[in-house]
Amino acid sequence: MPVCCREGISRVLLFAALVLSLISPNAFCQTDTPLQPRAVVPEADRKLPEFEVASVKPNTKGGFPGVQTFPGGRVRCEYCRLEWLVMFAFNVQSYQVAGGPGWIHEDAYSIDAEPPASSESARLNPPSPYSPPSEEQRLMLQALLIDRFQLKFHRENKIGQVYVLTQGGGALKLQPPKDANARRWVGSIAGGFINGDGILGQNVSMPSLAVRLSRYFECPILDETGLKGSFDFKYQIVDYDPNLDKQDLVGSILTSLKGIGLNLKSAKGPVETVVIDHVERPSAN
Repeated sequence: MPVCCREGISRVLLFAALVLSLISPNAFCQTDTPLQPRAVVPEADRKLPEFEVASVKPNTKGGFPGVQTFPGGRVRCEYCRLEWLVMFAFNVQSYQVAGGPGWIHEDAYSIDAEPPASSESARLNPPSPYSPPSEEQRLMLQALLIDRFQLKFHRENKIGQVYVLTQGGGALKLQPPKDANARRWVGSIAGGFINGDGILGQNVSMPSLAVRLSRYFECPILDETGLKGSFDFKYQIVDYDPNLDKQDLVGSILTSLKGIGLNLKSAKGPVETVVIDHVERPSAN
């Protein structure tokens, strides 16, 4: 059964469980409402900001696999594969990364980088290490990949299959967050990645929810709820099957969203892909 990207569900779910931060056959990606693609600035026309100091080391011992941000603009990753670094640097999902040798999905690296004191990033004070990188920090990560990994890439932006997240028309079962500084998280009732037993959200904005769900549907989800701020929510499916296949899992997500007053409708919209043309393992620090 064809899907919207080349990656298998098992690796997508594993990454979602580890990174936080994160699936559907074509039958669930039917299109009807045309949307316009956003413009992409040519890479050659951009001067990327750079970290002042950066350490990149191979890591075979494991550790936290996501990019963490700290006051002063420091960016760390204890255990990141190159594919994940591209995802963080370009703010895309795994289904939006194409090309590259097999090791980009296997070799992991530890990264510790700090921006120049004169940069906007140096004045950042994120509420927690789980806060996403700023736009400038993402551009600095891009520069790091280009410099240390000899990354060469191009972007492809085409009209393709997407979903649109909207209000469902019924009562919204979204509550103000108990802790506005809590880690933004979406998962299952049991506490792991979404597995079909329902949906649980903590301090989650609608754009963040859309991004998280897109990893399961393997196509972009656009937030058109009009809801501002972050929310806590919970919907439990009591009689769920723990051995769900891919299609049933998508169905359970749709049911859970309706349970909290939201809806997904199919559409046609922009799908951007970062294509890796060349990359090398970095030299030792």
